Amino acid sequence: MAADRGAIDVGATLRDLRRRADLSQRELAEQAGVPKSTVARIEAGQGARPAFRTVELLVRAAGGELAVTMTGEPSCEAVSEPEHAREDEPRDEAGRRYPAHLDVRRVLTLKDWPGAWWVHSYTLPQRLWPVRVPELTYDLDRSRRDERRLRNRTRAQVRFRRATEGLPATSWRFLAEVPGAGPVGELRAHERSFDLRLGEDWGDRRELVLEGVLVAPGLRTLGIGRQLIGLLAREMAVAGIRTTHAMAEAGNVEFLLACGFELKPSRSSALTLEVGPVSAAPGPPGSGR
Repeated sequence: MAADRGAIDVGATLRDLRRRADLSQRELAEQAGVPKSTVARIEAGQGARPAFRTVELLVRAAGGELAVTMTGEPSCEAVSEPEHAREDEPRDEAGRRYPAHLDVRRVLTLKDWPGAWWVHSYTLPQRLWPVRVPELTYDLDRSRRDERRLRNRTRAQVRFRRATEGLPATSWRFLAEVPGAGPVGELRAHERSFDLRLGEDWGDRRELVLEGVLVAPGLRTLGIGRQLIGLLAREMAVAGIRTTHAMAEAGNVEFLLACGFELKPSRSSALTLEVGPVSAAPGPPGSGR
């Protein structure tokens, strides 16, 4: 197909497929049964246009499917990738492109660089850092790359809603869901009457008790829990409910504080009753306190 009729960028498409499959050029070439130099040449848009069979082998080896659609006048021309289309790609200090499957990213803060998290020296002013922080970084470990991609997809695709099916009117349930993958987070709360709790008439004032906020392991710190709390607050405002109570411990306290909750030192302490195995028959009534 001609370039002015929406031609496919074969090199860029192949690089994207290879990145999603987490394959290096050498690994893709071995699986497709073609020379590594052929993969590099196609992705760089250099040399002669690749044969259709070669492109088909590479696409299938990367887990993709190749389809041909005839629209208007049929044409079987392949279009090489314009060189200017890759000018903004990240490169190393020698001007070389990074392997596409490594998902190179810019270091905007120290948290972005895996090499700095354990170095105490990086808490010092930048002029005292023992090693220069690189401008770009990437993960060599495949599992870390997959985890980062999952988190990025979840952040972009997650949707929030209030679930009411099969629940009583006093139950509040909110879900964070990824289309095609199901729930990745959940918030549950229940409603109670303020005047019944205190034994006084406060005009049927209502309040909520937060039962819990759950986020799937590996997807925490993405802001899912905070957005669930935000959705709860908006629904409370619509219903005319002003207060939600919660019990938390350890790091969950910091999470709720960051979401706008406040500590109430005047409230009763949290107590726990633990019951062990029964070792003897209970005594007669009135024998104990």
